[in-house]
Amino acid sequence: MRAIVIRGPGGPEVLELRDVPAPTPSRGEVRVRVRATAINRADLLQRMGLYPAPPGDPPDIPGLELAGEVDALGGGVQDLAIGDRVFGLVGGGAYAEQVVVHERALARIPHGMGFEQAAAVPEAAVTAYDAMVVQAGLSAGDTLLVHAVGSGVGTMAVQIARAIGATSIGTARSAAKLERARALGLAHGVLPEAGAFADRVLALTAGRGADVILDLVGGSYVAEDARCAAVLGRILVVGLVGGRAANVDLSLVLRRRLRVLGTALRGRPLEEKIAAGQLLARRIAPLLASGAVAPVVDRVLSLDQAALGHEALHAADTFGKIVLVP
Repeated sequence: MRAIVIRGPGGPEVLELRDVPAPTPSRGEVRVRVRATAINRADLLQRMGLYPAPPGDPPDIPGLELAGEVDALGGGVQDLAIGDRVFGLVGGGAYAEQVVVHERALARIPHGMGFEQAAAVPEAAVTAYDAMVVQAGLSAGDTLLVHAVGSGVGTMAVQIARAIGATSIGTARSAAKLERARALGLAHGVLPEAGAFADRVLALTAGRGADVILDLVGGSYVAEDARCAAVLGRILVVGLVGGRAANVDLSLVLRRRLRVLGTALRGRPLEEKIAAGQLLARRIAPLLASGAVAPVVDRVLSLDQAALGHEALHAADTFGKIVLVP
């Protein structure tokens, strides 16, 4: 099969299209003929040698999500059959024509949804739903603050919040991205000034603050999060593009009884990856099928254009997901 292989740590130029052996499914696993995958920041970090694949996943083939058709079954598979259209998350290896996945970590693609659209869903939607709803308990009437609202996770977060009756405030580095996010249900957009946004969020909420904050930036944003979180607010740190260190006023954490949680999908053990697959199947797929939530695809590239996709994502020159088609 063809796959994008990381030649060695470095820039986008280290991504090479090669012929490699096709994987064989073990017990409980299926092999999926990948029709589309998508680019995530974790792929960029892996390419640079900063985020190795979990044990058991291909160490040199990136790719965390996929959409395709089941083309081989391992022993004991009960829920899926050859030809089933599926999508889901993997620890790596999705920049390829075939990949092996545990059957229960996959979900069936909703009827009428194409592979390119489906590939833009798993990482963004599961990350947003798991963080906001499962871990932080976002519910109707709450206020959500989401950073990097034009990202794949951000665009999904806004739509999920709208679907469950929450109000969303988003930040982005450009007014154009905020305007596009309004079409997805964003109630208020904020352009941070020198990294500051807390005062504006407090003004938009009449001083109350945000109940849930989905922080895809990290760094100095976390200190601002604490300033504009509501009493009993929940801050979910999901990304660190703004840095790994934060100088937070812990007195705010104490006085407002805040919870600061860190979350990531890739390194979770198999049982938690299966739980993520079931979340995709039981909670997110119905939202897709009803039209309440829809994937946002910035552009579709061929697999051999993966380096171009990495360059675009690094430059933050995107709104939604970049999809790759083998």
